[in-house]
Amino acid sequence: MKRPPREMYNPPLQVTAFVATRRGDAERGPAILINADEARTRGLVDGELVFVIGPRRKELADLRIDDAVPRGGATVRDIAGLTVTEVIKLVKPEQDQGPTATKPMVRFV
Repeated sequence: MKRPPREMYNPPLQVTAFVATRRGDAERGPAILINADEARTRGLVDGELVFVIGPRRKELADLRIDDAVPRGGATVRDIAGLTVTEVIKLVKPEQDQGPTATKPMVRFV
């Protein structure tokens, strides 16, 4: 069986920890922390925006590199609809293409 090209290789990750922030915390908002090897496999860099696709919804979040996170795992911060042990995927937003009927433009308010 032929493997897909490396840039298309995107194995799922398992949520190993969930961090909920409070008002007044220095760092807040949706973020995902993964191992440097996992980021390299997916062609992602620290600080990049990614879609976190879970079983119930899709959320845009900041990517953070943290080698304390085990390989194959992910720590999520302030992403509603995810719980520990769920399986997720990370996808880069297509920022170089305009909106289409099937892919509407993401708007930030």
